[in-house]
Amino acid sequence: MIQVSNLTKDYGARRAIDGLNFEARQGEITGFLGPNGAGKTTTMRILTGYMPPSEGTANIAGYDVVKESLEVRKRVGYLPETVPLYTEMTVFDYLKFMADLRQLPKADEAVEETLEMVGLLDRANGFIGNLSKGMRQRIGLAQALLHRPEVLILDEPTIGLDPAQILEVRNLIREIGKERTVLLSTHILSEAQQICDRILIINKGKIVAEDTPGNLQSRLAGAQRVQLTLRGEAAKAAETIKGLEGVQDVLLQNDSNLEFQYDVQKDIRPSVARAIIQAKLDLLEMRTASLSLEDIFLQLTKDDPAKSEE
Repeated sequence: MIQVSNLTKDYGARRAIDGLNFEARQGEITGFLGPNGAGKTTTMRILTGYMPPSEGTANIAGYDVVKESLEVRKRVGYLPETVPLYTEMTVFDYLKFMADLRQLPKADEAVEETLEMVGLLDRANGFIGNLSKGMRQRIGLAQALLHRPEVLILDEPTIGLDPAQILEVRNLIREIGKERTVLLSTHILSEAQQICDRILIINKGKIVAEDTPGNLQSRLAGAQRVQLTLRGEAAKAAETIKGLEGVQDVLLQNDSNLEFQYDVQKDIRPSVARAIIQAKLDLLEMRTASLSLEDIFLQLTKDDPAKSEE
């Protein structure tokens, strides 16, 4: 439903997105995951027709987002990061206004059906300014759904919400995503893992990984993270084990704790323990855990010192 090919956007000398290639399928929620400044919002603005790309193409429901922008907008519902609401209007009047702008037939009926869909029918006559952030986010989703779009593009849909509101909006997105193509941008790992059928990870304008949450996690299933607790002098222990074969990504957490990674095909824990004891350090505990999706995300998006010096 969404097809992107070699999509590139330059702001002067700065390249915001660099040769993106991906697709989002019907009936699937695709997560667009990356740190702030990775290029998520720029991509969404191009897909929704708010700005043209510098290079490449993007098609939604078979229509080019630049050459056939009006056809694309008929088929896309867009929830920007900051929802443009008129707080002095009632919920119904605001959505009726948006329906009239789209020249929807039977606008009143469309508004009522959409309010019921997002669970706001009982708030129809309330002023937007009196509603919580979670309710306002539901109104934002409602305006994106008014014209029954085939594709929903949601930019950070739960930003600024409290935990209860986040859960409500996530459940609503899951329900909506059963029948539509949904592209959802977020920098919240747990959100992508809980909502999305597939995840694209973007960093510095490039897609660095694409798969289901489970498959992404299994990519590094062969790696283990080990946490060590010592009686102080963790910094000395870190220096001691850094030179050992198979030890990866040593991270000093505080004066008594550190962690590292290793490949499970070669268990190096005994040699690590021996090295620490030979250095006359007191090892109190050694714990092992599989890498989480968060660990994978951090590995894929961390800065490469060699590249940053180029």
